[in-house]
Amino acid sequence: MDKYECPCGYVYDPDEGCVETMIAAGTAFEELPEDWVCPKCGAEKEFFEKLD
Repeated sequence: MDKYECPCGYVYDPDEGCVETMIAAGTAFEELPEDWVCPKCGAEKEFFEKLD
């Protein structure tokens, strides 16, 4: 599964999930709720970029 980075530098890693927003490990970025936002800056999913 791919990692995605927010403009603020936060990286969503599906292997870890997101403890701050109660997203379970193993959840792909594409499977995050539409209203999920960056736990650090509040940016919406559309602003994240896929990491190579």
